[in-house]
Amino acid sequence: MAHIRSRKHAVARTAPPLSSAAAAALVAFALPAAAQTTTANTLQEVRVQDSAAPDYKADNSANTKFTAPLVDTPQTISVIKEQVLREQGATTLTEALRNTPGASTFFLGENGNTSTGDAIYMRGFDSSSSIFVDGIRDLGSVSRDTFNIEQVEIVKGPAGTDVGRTSPTGYINMITKKPTLEDSFSGSVGFGSADFKRGSIDWNKSLSGENGIGAAFRLNAVVEDSDVAGRDDVKNKRSAFAPSIALGLNSPTRLYFDYVHVDQDNVPDGGVPTIGLPGYRAPDGRSYLSSAARVNSSNFYGTTSDFDKVKSDMFTARVEHDLTPDVTLRNTTRYGKTSQDYMLSAFMGNTANLNTTTGGATPGNPASWTIARSLPTNKDQVNKIFTNQTNVSAKFDTGSLSHSLNAGIELTHEEQDSNGYFGANATANGTAVGNGSWPAANLYNPNPNVSGYRRIRNGADSKGSTDTAALYVFDTIKLNEKWQLTGGLRFDHYSTDYQAATRSTAASNPTLPVGTLVSSSLHTGDNLVTGKLGVVYKPAENGSIYAAYGTAAQPPGGANFSLSTSANSAANVNYEPQKAKTAEVGTKWDLIDKKLAVTAALYRTEVTNEVVQDPTNTAVYYQTGKKRVQGIELGLSGAITPNWGASAGFTTMNTRVASGPTVLADGGTALAYTPKNAFTSWTTYRLPFGLTIGAGARFNGKLLRGSDGAVGTPASVDSYWVVDAMASYRISKNVDLQFNVYNVFDKEYVAAINKSGYRYTPGAPRTARITANFTF
Repeated sequence: MAHIRSRKHAVARTAPPLSSAAAAALVAFALPAAAQTTTANTLQEVRVQDSAAPDYKADNSANTKFTAPLVDTPQTISVIKEQVLREQGATTLTEALRNTPGASTFFLGENGNTSTGDAIYMRGFDSSSSIFVDGIRDLGSVSRDTFNIEQVEIVKGPAGTDVGRTSPTGYINMITKKPTLEDSFSGSVGFGSADFKRGSIDWNKSLSGENGIGAAFRLNAVVEDSDVAGRDDVKNKRSAFAPSIALGLNSPTRLYFDYVHVDQDNVPDGGVPTIGLPGYRAPDGRSYLSSAARVNSSNFYGTTSDFDKVKSDMFTARVEHDLTPDVTLRNTTRYGKTSQDYMLSAFMGNTANLNTTTGGATPGNPASWTIARSLPTNKDQVNKIFTNQTNVSAKFDTGSLSHSLNAGIELTHEEQDSNGYFGANATANGTAVGNGSWPAANLYNPNPNVSGYRRIRNGADSKGSTDTAALYVFDTIKLNEKWQLTGGLRFDHYSTDYQAATRSTAASNPTLPVGTLVSSSLHTGDNLVTGKLGVVYKPAENGSIYAAYGTAAQPPGGANFSLSTSANSAANVNYEPQKAKTAEVGTKWDLIDKKLAVTAALYRTEVTNEVVQDPTNTAVYYQTGKKRVQGIELGLSGAITPNWGASAGFTTMNTRVASGPTVLADGGTALAYTPKNAFTSWTTYRLPFGLTIGAGARFNGKLLRGSDGAVGTPASVDSYWVVDAMASYRISKNVDLQFNVYNVFDKEYVAAINKSGYRYTPGAPRTARITANFTF
């Protein structure tokens, strides 16, 4: 396949932290370099000297709802620590998730719409609305940067008890960096292929002496400006800063105040036509298209008018108070706002819409072939969240039973406001509104320098909001030295409101008036009860064998706040929540003096209340559909020797529609955008003379796309392997240089495909980056 670089690319990896002076220089430089990674390194480098073992293994989740160490938690949980992100140069959440098998951005979008941000599929289901920061839902279609992230936790399986409404197969929790009482300064500056430039700092300062109240300040910041390797005209530009302050770190009462601001100004990528890919064939008698050559994977079919602007602000206040040495009370309040203003001139078809009848195009002259650009896709959307969470953690005994308990209450208001725009060539009673259309693009040599469309609001706006009140309790009960029970129960009361305005006629039809606005208002609300229970047997102190069962639920409008009265929509206000139940058996072991974690699990998730169509009466729909995913998952992370670290994962995902119609282009019953097998690995070895070398490989098996009536486009995406490598050299105790090569063998592959199969995102070609990391 042609090579294209995904818009989220890794940055240089290791980086020792920077000095104060260097930091100031870094900021002044406006630093286009790799921050995240570096930053993380930095802090760790301050504490981690050459004698320290690789820090790949986590013993506990940062989420207090997990009331046992990970080795005794009866569920698959992957923790990606900062050192791994730093070494790999992983600067976005999507890049970080390459370290867990089977979770990635395989779906490019539906029709002419292109997925933006972290459009994650995990174990067969869309998990984009199940992304959290420090246990609180993070809304918006944005690409999340890791510059302020300590670790990423991927919780697979039953998640309803942890977070309420959610994806059937789990959620992602990003843990942010917090101030400490140890002074440190780190940073990085990186440059690479595709004009990549990135810089970051991580500064932590103790504001009181050893005997003081324990006040500290921390600042993380990043700037990045780069093209996207392998893609013409696509760009990523972002800046962010995250100041935080902590008080009372030496006392029973601790206060944390965090603020994060992110600003992105990107050029979005609508993908590349699939003409010429394996599985492509002409659908309408134009046989010459079946043998047509593939387009250059760097081709850009959008326009210079396209943009993707994101602004995000998040403020969090947390209070912790130790009532006793074994009882801690916490209260967290957060307000967050994310706005995205986006326009993309994509194309929807590469077959039926291929123009060979106008403009002099002829079947025998491929240089004359053109492809029609669809009218621009506009998104002008604001997401807001306000939440207050209070919980208590306690350890106590009842007779011979030992308890580790966490219980709490969560009150949350979430809302999403969207503005509508006129389509190309729209007219109102003969007057042009939002008029114009993009000229067709030459198939093999597209020109983005076109104009004509006027972006004008049409008043067809919408607003959705959900209020949730939740109560939960989790407990790990130690029955004796060999047996434990871990369980949780959650009650949610939710209320969702949706107001929308639509036009009475199609706004894109140039022969009709636009018509008048028609408003509607919908409401739904109910109670959700979810739970999970696991039995753990410990044959040894460093290992466990477990069996677990849990549930999750997603009510109408739960993913995007949109409600509907359409019979074929899961957002119909009259429908029940879609429900999921997961069973899992597995084992976990901490080996080599508990420095290496090894896990294995068998799992099965079944989703019910899916909307299906009556086979005889197409106007009738029922909630009788079922989907299922099952398989095995293996994991490894930690230090094999003091100088050798490793992280790896393998999963199988056997999916199918257990009841209901087929959902795939080939008529099959598997789930779309889900590789049947996936593997990921990363390992580094530190040599005695200051040189560290590392490499990683990842594999994604063949995956199938969805079906929407498109004919002739590829029904599936071939499997692929990608290999990355790195080397870092410590010049001094304060400075090291890191060199990363991505896609070492320049593998051509399809990273994502849209539902129709008209468009795909090529995988990133071979690229290189060099990063200077500073630690003081």
